[in-house]
Amino acid sequence: MKVSPDYYDEIFPFKGEWDMESTCGLKIREVVGKTYVIVTELYQDNPGTSVTYAGRKLADQICEAKNLKLEDIIYLECTPNTNSKLSFYDEEYFQVDFFADMQHKYRQLTKEEVMKILNYNEN
Repeated sequence: MKVSPDYYDEIFPFKGEWDMESTCGLKIREVVGKTYVIVTELYQDNPGTSVTYAGRKLADQICEAKNLKLEDIIYLECTPNTNSKLSFYDEEYFQVDFFADMQHKYRQLTKEEVMKILNYNEN
């Protein structure tokens, strides 16, 4: 279950649950004045906490490292396609709103929304 490097621009080390050394894939995109922070699960290449379980703690660490404010970003979690026969390894992107109640915290993005973010070019 290797994750293609197409899913990330850099490997981001972070402190997961119980400060366990963890890693995720990271892309940051500026699209029409909005900053998208996209974290990708790396499966076997992540020795620690998954991006979903790290949640707000991971978002805070990225914001600190990249000089961003949590309230100014759109935070997305990606489960990459690993070409597995198991459907929970299919590609999915979720927008996470850390300020929403639990019922409204996660919203799955459509393929069209993802393509607009990933393929946006300001030039």
